[in-house]
Parts: sequence; structure tokens; C-alpha cells
Amino acid sequence: MILRAAVRAADAATLVGTATGEPSIVDALKRARALDVLAVGKAAGPMLLEFVQRMGHVRSAVGIGPVRPATLPSAATWFDAGHPVPDERSVAAARHALQVAGRTSNDDLLMVLLSGGASALMALPVPDIALNDKQDTVRRLLKAGATIHDLNTVRKHLSAVKGGRLAAAAVAPVITLAISDVVGDDLSVIGSGPTMPDPSTFADALRVLDARGGIAAYRPAVVSYLERGVRGEVDETPKPDDVRMKRSIARIIGGRMTAVAGAAEAATRAGYAVHVIEAPVVGEAREAASGFAHHVRELMTRIPPPLCVIGSGETTVHVTGDGLGGRNQEFALAMLPFVADSTRAPVRSQDARDGPATLSESQDIQMVFGSIGTDGIDGPTDAAGAIVDPSTSARASTRGIEPASYLRNNDSYHFFSALADLVHTGPTGTNVGDVQVALIA
Repeated sequence: MILRAAVRAADAATLVGTATGEPSIVDALKRARALDVLAVGKAAGPMLLEFVQRMGHVRSAVGIGPVRPATLPSAATWFDAGHPVPDERSVAAARHALQVAGRTSNDDLLMVLLSGGASALMALPVPDIALNDKQDTVRRLLKAGATIHDLNTVRKHLSAVKGGRLAAAAVAPVITLAISDVVGDDLSVIGSGPTMPDPSTFADALRVLDARGGIAAYRPAVVSYLERGVRGEVDETPKPDDVRMKRSIARIIGGRMTAVAGAAEAATRAGYAVHVIEAPVVGEAREAASGFAHHVRELMTRIPPPLCVIGSGETTVHVTGDGLGGRNQEFALAMLPFVADSTRAPVRSQDARDGPATLSESQDIQMVFGSIGTDGIDGPTDAAGAIVDPSTSARASTRGIEPASYLRNNDSYHFFSALADLVHTGPTGTNVGDVQVALIA
């Protein structure tokens, strides 16, 4: 209930509807002679539909997403495209987006509705790089546990559409409304910043490769191109002082704390004392789980149950095994020992608000923990995440399933699938990162 409330709070259509009603956006739309709208990302479908329904007439409406939604504006052009690794459909979508931008004029307006996943869904390699070179680079970075900032620094420097190049191709002013899946809400990172100036450099991209497996692990064509960029032999991505960027503005209309607010409201209604971990939950998933568990254990000594602890962010997984899973499932599996042992943790009683916290014999402390991706897709699986509770360890033992071995093999999906503890939402039409919830009752 609480995790699903987090997803509902970040509903893409609602966020677009609110943003387009604000005076500054309304004024810009009224001034435009013609309006083109491009929606790209996992939330492209609901964002595009809501915008066109509110605006009425638009000259062109283009959507780029992982799956064609059931409902689209009647005149919309839709591109299914590859995610998390770009494919030929992603290339066709990017070419079309550049054509839409290139045919605008000074009196027009290009509205870009951006959400997570856009980096892979709209991908056009620079002329010197083949698509399979870029695909291989993305796969290697993902397997090496690259952060979204790492990934997008490299992507932007191998792309003809990212890192501000889409806005640079437009004659018209560009307004971007972005739903952020990026910790810190950096507009130059969301979707690899197709309409924003890029502060990163070719040298930064090379440093990412070096840190994520070493330069020798990547294809020579990719390394050679980045090295040419460092030497100034190919153009850098548009920077903040680029005149082409002056007419491109952007704003965040939703992010991880939007989802957290929805979860917190649902937990409060359910009678829990709510504590929100403000700092983003990041880093290697199993290490982040250890930090989250430590935080929860400390809170249990200060706040009597029923208690709800909510975190959010985006972790990574450095894959060393040959199993199947996602960062949320791995996070949940790494939390299992703490959840199983929570009945022996010191907990402040309702009637012991002063002095050391103790767990009396009459108390029955139970913990449930869940972590999901708000887009409904956790890694290369059909699950959004997973839940662990006090019975998980016992049920696994009954089936002869050893949690630690599954964790070592990065096989959290098969562990939770065997116990029917995966969370399945299907694609949600939004994406604001991950949400973790611990309930202590």
C-alpha cells in the first residue's frame, strides 16, 4: 500500500497537468505561433497524452518510449525503442526528433517532456561510432556498476542528440519539463540532457571508462573517438556559454521526494510514525542496505513503534555472478539478515521515553522491508522490486534456499521468485528512482 502510494504520487500525467497550468508556461505557450511537442522516456505516453489534451491543437506530437501505450493523441507519432541498451529503433527515434527540432522557426515553440530512460530510448551515435560500439559500451558500464552520472557522461560524448545537441538543432525556443530519476535532479544528467548545456568533457568520459573496468576493456573505436575529443579534433558538447543554449529553459516537475511524500502520507494515514531519510540512498546496493539497516536500528532506539522509515535514491550493482536480478531486489535480499534479527534489536517502548531503550518480554517486534523502482522495472526483470518479512528466512530454509549464495551470485530474482515475494506492478508510466520502506510494528 505504501509503496504503491509512492508511485501514485509521481503520476506523470498529474505532474504535467500541474506544470502546464503555471503562469510562465501558459504565457510561453500563448506566444508561440506553432507548437511541437516531443515526449521521451519511460513516462512519455502519459506525459504526451496529458499535454496534448490540455493544449488542444499542436503542429506535431512525437512520443518515444519502451512500449506503445494503449492511449495516445490521435495525431501522435510513436516510436517504440530499446532500453536499457539502445537499438535501431532508438536511432530512428533520435533522427526523427532532430528533424522535428530542425524544422522549427523563431516564432515557434518546441516543448520537450522528458523522463527517465530517455538516454537509451533516443540514441544516435556520432558518425565515427557504430551502434554496436555504443551498445557494448553501455552494457560494460552497467555490468561494472556505473552510476547514472557515469553512464550519461559517456553517452553524451558518443551522441549526436544528447548533451544539448537536440536544443542546438532547434531554431525555436525550447522548454523542457522533466520528471527526474536522477539523484540531485541535475537537468544535464536526466535523459543525458538533450536540451541542456553539458558541463562534462571528453576527458571526464575517458576517466569513467578508466574507473569502470579500465580503458582496455572498451572497444578501440570508442576509446579513439574520446581521445580525439580530448585533443580537440572533434567538437565538444554544447556548453553553458553556447549561444544556441540561451533559448532553452528547463524545470523539474517531479522527482524522488514527490514519491516519498506520497508514501509518507499513506503511512501516516495507516497510523505509523514516519521518518524520512532525506539523504539519497546511493552506492552499491548491498552496501546501501547495510547503511539503511544501521539507520533503522538507530531510529528504533529513539522512536517507539509503529514506525515507518522511508528512503529513496538509486543504487548500483557491480555484477560478479551469473544470476538475474535488479538493484531493488538485491537491496531487499541484503536487508534479510537485519529483518530476520530485528526482534532482538533494542526498541524504545511507548512508556519508556526517557533513559536507555529496552525490548521487554511482552513486546513482539516485527519488521517488513520493501524496495521498488517507481517505473515498475527493476533491472532486466519483470519485477519492480521485492519484499522481505520475518518469515522470509524460515520459508527459504524450508525450500533449501540459502540467501547468502543467491546474493553472492547476483541472483536475487530467483530467490524471491521461489518465495513469491517479488513485487509486480508492470510499467507504471513514471520514473523517479527507487523507494525503500521499512515498517516496524
